Amino acid sequence: MSVTYTWDVFSTLDGYGSYDPGPSGGEWGGYWSKQGPEYLQWRAELFAAPQRMVYGATTFREVAEIFGSGLDPLTLDVWNQRLLRMPATVISSTLHDTLGWPDASIVAGDAAEIVRGLKQTSSVPLRSQASLSLNWSLLAAGLVDEIQVSVFPVITGRTGVSPIYAGLGDYDLDLVDSRTLDGRTLGLTYRPRRRG
Repeated sequence: MSVTYTWDVFSTLDGYGSYDPGPSGGEWGGYWSKQGPEYLQWRAELFAAPQRMVYGATTFREVAEIFGSGLDPLTLDVWNQRLLRMPATVISSTLHDTLGWPDASIVAGDAAEIVRGLKQTSSVPLRSQASLSLNWSLLAAGLVDEIQVSVFPVITGRTGVSPIYAGLGDYDLDLVDSRTLDGRTLGLTYRPRRRG
C-alpha cells in the first residue's frame, strides 16, 4: 500500500519561495509578515497527524539551522514545534550529520528510488517542505501526489529568490482544497497531472 507524498511550499503571488533583502531591500520577516491566527491554526492542523518529512540537503540545513539557533521566534509556532518532532529522511550525498534533528536519517542515492521505496514502506504519509530541486525531480517522476501551496499576498519582483516553478515541466492541476486565511493568505492543495 502506497502512502501519499505532499510537496508543501510557501510562495509569493509572483512565485518566489524566499527573498533576499540585499543592502537596501529591507526585511519582510517570516511568512513575509503576513501570518495570522487562522493561518497558523491551519498549519498546526496540517502537522497534527504523524508524518515523515522528506528533505533535500539545502533545505534541511536551513531548517536545522533555524531550529538550532533558537533566535527565530517562528520556531515557537505550534506547527514548527510539531515539525521538529517528526521523523525526517534527508536525501543527500554530501551531508553526513543530522545537525541536531531529533529523528533524522540521511540517505544517499537516487531520490526517485528512495521516495518510491518510502511510499511503499512508510506507515505514515510523506511531506516535503520547499526542497525545490528535489521536488522538481520527484514531480517529474510522478511521485508527488499533492502540491500544497501557501500563497502570501506579496509581490517580490525586486527581492524574490528561489523561483518555485522554474525547474518544472508542464502540469495540469486539479484543485483538491482551497481556503482564504485571515482574509489574505491562500491555502491551496492540488493534484498534479503531467502534460505531454
